[in-house]
Amino acid sequence: MRIILRSDRKGLGKRGDIVEVADGHARNFLLPHGHALVASDGSVSQAASMRRSRDLRDAQDRESAQTIASTLVSKIITITAKSGPEGKLYGSVTLSDVAHAVEEQTKVVIDRRQLHMDPIKSLGTHTVTAKLHNDVEFPITVEVVNK
Repeated sequence: MRIILRSDRKGLGKRGDIVEVADGHARNFLLPHGHALVASDGSVSQAASMRRSRDLRDAQDRESAQTIASTLVSKIITITAKSGPEGKLYGSVTLSDVAHAVEEQTKVVIDRRQLHMDPIKSLGTHTVTAKLHNDVEFPITVEVVNK
């Protein structure tokens, strides 16, 4: 069955895409939950307007993500933590700690789910990858110092 997606569906497509799915999946899940509508001749033009608005919003999101990236790449985020004599931390620095420190030091709000790293367990300089948009991925330099 040909349907038009009304919301982004992982593994299926994005809002406004016209896709072919199994009849049962469309009838039993996508249509009743409002995730899709049947692709008729009139609704195809509606899908085109959905795609245009999605592309416009996507361009704006990409532009704002690039602005944030250019601001954060040049900064060094400092986090204080307790450590032992060899520089090994008691505990670790987590994604939430990094997101909070970025917001506190640069006034840029980043969700912890947009950051990717292994837990930091030692003093020193570390790199955290931030992915604010599908096309915008950049490193954030984090320096962990002793309290």
